[in-house]
Amino acid sequence: MSLIKRTDRLPFIFDDIFNTDWFGGSVNEHKIGFNTPAVNVQENDNEFVIELAAPGLVKEDFNIELDNEVLTISSEKKNEVKEEKDSYTRKEFSYSTFKRSFNLPDTVNVTEIIASYDSGILSVKLPKKEEAKVQPKRFIEIS
Repeated sequence: MSLIKRTDRLPFIFDDIFNTDWFGGSVNEHKIGFNTPAVNVQENDNEFVIELAAPGLVKEDFNIELDNEVLTISSEKKNEVKEEKDSYTRKEFSYSTFKRSFNLPDTVNVTEIIASYDSGILSVKLPKKEEAKVQPKRFIEIS
């Protein structure tokens, strides 16, 4: 019997830990020139709030789509810089994109979702359906 060192196992463990979004198993995709933005998910009695840190963008850079209970937040930004001096011309292109998808629970009222962007934070509010909200405690009499 011989021992074989397996190097393919460790990256999969890290992928599961660092690439999994613990809010319903979301998918993270990022492309050249931009890191996947950090996301905070908060829940209170009335709603879920997704906060996505994306400084340097404007609200027109974002696309937010809802398809079959999957909320997808994406952005694609293209920049072109052209510099002309006496004997040369320099032209640079840069592209930055990301995409985050979230499987929404059945308790979200999908018709009332709202989003806002302020100071580098995209905030998406996902209100809960009335029947899913926490009801106050009540006592039931025994007859």
